[in-house]
Amino acid sequence: MQLELRNVSKKVGKSFHISNVSLLFEPGALNILLGPTLSGKTTLMRLMAGLDQPTAGTVHFSGKDVTGVKVQKRNAAMVYQQFINYPNLTVFENIASPLRIAKIGKTEIKERVDKVASLLKLENMLGRNPNELSGGQQQRTAIARALVKGADLVLLDEPLANLDYKLREELREELPRIFAETGAIFVYATTEPSEALLLGGRTATLHEGQVTQFGSTIDVFTKPNNLITARTLSDPPLNTLPVVKLNGRMLYKSHVEIPLIGKLPQLPDDNYTIAFRPHNLYLNRRKNTDIRVKAKVAITEITGSESYIHTDVAGVRWVLLASGVHKFGINETIDIFLDPDTFYVFDRNESLVVMPETVAGV
Repeated sequence: MQLELRNVSKKVGKSFHISNVSLLFEPGALNILLGPTLSGKTTLMRLMAGLDQPTAGTVHFSGKDVTGVKVQKRNAAMVYQQFINYPNLTVFENIASPLRIAKIGKTEIKERVDKVASLLKLENMLGRNPNELSGGQQQRTAIARALVKGADLVLLDEPLANLDYKLREELREELPRIFAETGAIFVYATTEPSEALLLGGRTATLHEGQVTQFGSTIDVFTKPNNLITARTLSDPPLNTLPVVKLNGRMLYKSHVEIPLIGKLPQLPDDNYTIAFRPHNLYLNRRKNTDIRVKAKVAITEITGSESYIHTDVAGVRWVLLASGVHKFGINETIDIFLDPDTFYVFDRNESLVVMPETVAGV
């Protein structure tokens, strides 16, 4: 069983919401669509479900072209970020509703509802109405209703977005287990890089209707093919620095020099973007090769166990993530340190040309 999109595009008016997307999803692993709002995630899921038809390209399920097959004739289920439950029905009846429509027998309905309720820890909630449930329990009910159908394809469009932090964390921990215990293909859309990393599986990064990379989530994170992917899968935002390599020197704004260390001397003269993550900026020197930089503090955000220090470095805004509590005044000048071994370097076409030493062998 596979879901495959072959060169799929979707045009609305004069603009393409999806452009030439090819993806192959296998059962047994969570597939994540990651991108900001309006990147094309929901449009892509609607094409997978059969709610919309592509302008070009084809959709295949288990080797069969289902491009023109209506959603009613596909064994698919979709869960949205809004809790869509019937308020006048009990949790049991909400979960059982698609089975009743399909005219499944009472005994089988009870067996299937009990099984999925156990999977989602709703056994003690089956006699309640949705308004008696917490937000997390209501979303569990919506997911249970999708799973009870025995759908081959389950699409989850930002299903945790409207839950508070504690409930999101609770469900994030349980979802991989739930998905692993079914034989369906799961596709999960999110705008949050941290959520994609927590869920694992395989991630497709989207930007303006195009897939920029698809693979194991950890591989996409550690080995982004291009700058757009690196930015999409970075939270806090990726730190970047546009530089020019010329005559054996690497410069920013013609006067800030980056020492040519590691693989940097091997690069031909040209324009580049150096990128590194917030946790690869440091308040103290760690190695002799670390680069000291003067930075002006814009603001410090303290979470308790960590501090996000927003800085200005010669007109470029960088975020430093440090463990512990660190308090700096606004416009205070501090020393921060860069480790060139953690640099990603992208060429003028934003393609990766240098990978950090710490992940090159991963």
